Amino acid sequence: MSQRVLTALPVYNEAAHVEAVLDAVLGYCPEVLVVDDGSTDGTEGLLARRKDIYCIRHPKNLGYGAALRTAFRFAVRQGYETLITIDCDGQHEPQRIPDFIAARTPEVDMVSGSRYLREFPGDSPAPEDRRRINRILTGQINRLLGLRITDAFCGFKAYRVAALAELRITESGYAMPLEVWVQAARLGWNVVELPIPRIYLEEKRSFGGALDNPCARLVVYQQVLQRSLTKYPARKQLLVSEKGASSGRQFLHPAHSGMEHITVSEKQGQVPCLGFHSGLFGTFSTPSRPSCF
Repeated sequence: MSQRVLTALPVYNEAAHVEAVLDAVLGYCPEVLVVDDGSTDGTEGLLARRKDIYCIRHPKNLGYGAALRTAFRFAVRQGYETLITIDCDGQHEPQRIPDFIAARTPEVDMVSGSRYLREFPGDSPAPEDRRRINRILTGQINRLLGLRITDAFCGFKAYRVAALAELRITESGYAMPLEVWVQAARLGWNVVELPIPRIYLEEKRSFGGALDNPCARLVVYQQVLQRSLTKYPARKQLLVSEKGASSGRQFLHPAHSGMEHITVSEKQGQVPCLGFHSGLFGTFSTPSRPSCF
């Protein structure tokens, strides 16, 4: 029995990519939602001309996490069974959407893409600051929650929509996935990691203001992780499977109590470099299709 699937794309100033990405995504999933997070580069006009997608527009830029929160809310309210999330900057290959749908079997709550689970021919080298931050945070998540994931920040995912209704996401920025991992552990989600190619087309991506400094970004991410651990102590078990890994093994990881602390020092306005050298559901109106507002 086929699932009712929605693919959602959070976009912000993606006029250069959005048309081609949407055309490709629609070839693999006929139901597509774009959350335009206050774009100012002409993305809004391009989306308004399309008659084959749902579109929700934030009147101003609220952040990556806020855009995904809007997508979660839409999927829950519209009764979808599976939500695919995919970035619009060309880093994720739409032809892999069927793999995520197939992996999101009834017992799986989240399929999480990983750019580091295995190598693909032609993989791009990750920008050093982003790779190192991902490695540090992934390691801390594994240690604090008893997991064995390989990529804490990949945006290519498939969710069981009924499970999304259990989340209470408050982070609006790029640190939002950390909150998802903590709550997934708390709720005992069954998670599958699926390998995907590592593609970086724009290495100079901006994270906004002070977060473009990798040292400051790492501190903010660690603060979000610590806040989430304190607010949502994880005491259940999180089942993580490695789809496509050589062993194909499954691991049942006892979740950490969530009360271990991450040491973050910010003395006299400086942040540590760590080796660098440089309420989810509120009032909501359902759009008719096509729509952009």
